[in-house]
Amino acid sequence: MPDVRTPARPHTTGHGGGPSASELLDFAHRTAADTALIASLPLDPEGRTWIRLDGPGGSEAWLIGWPPGTGTGWHDHGGSHGAFATAAGELTEQSLTAALPTEGWKTLELADGVDRERKLSDGRGRAFGPHHVHQVLNLSAETHAVSVHAYYPPLPLMRRYSRTGPVLRLEAVEQPEEWT
Repeated sequence: MPDVRTPARPHTTGHGGGPSASELLDFAHRTAADTALIASLPLDPEGRTWIRLDGPGGSEAWLIGWPPGTGTGWHDHGGSHGAFATAAGELTEQSLTAALPTEGWKTLELADGVDRERKLSDGRGRAFGPHHVHQVLNLSAETHAVSVHAYYPPLPLMRRYSRTGPVLRLEAVEQPEEWT
C-alpha cells in the first residue's frame, strides 16, 4: 500500500519525549474527520486494508478499512500506548481491565469481571496505556468501517492471543516487518 502523508501539526510531548495517549487520540480524531483521506482508502470486501500515516512526534499511525465481520483477534501493542478513532461505520472493542504480565507465561486464567466492551461509531475513539489487551471488531453484516490508529513508541512488537472462556493463551509474537 502507498504511504499517505498527513500535514504536520503542532504537538506537545508526553512522558518519554513522545506524544501522550491523549495527544494520539486528538490526532486520531482530527485525521478521522479528514473526509478526503478517508475516501482515499481502498476498501476490499474480503479483507482489511490499510495505509500507513505519519503520526505526530514520531508515532506510528494507520488508516484501516474493516469489511463486515472482520476483526483483529486478541492482541497487545508490545508496550506502546495508543489511541484509535472510528471514521466511518461502527467498531466494537472488547478489552481486559486486568494488567497482564508481559513475559514468562503462555496461559492465564482471567478473573471474573475483567471484560469490557464499547461500541465506537463515527467520530468516537479511545486512548489506552502500554499494557492494553483488546480485540477490535466490525460486527456489521453489511457495512465497512474505517478507523485511524496511532501508537507511541512505534510498535516494537505485537503479542497475539487466543481466548476460550476465561483462558487467555499467548499464541505468537509478531515483529514489525510482519505487518509493514
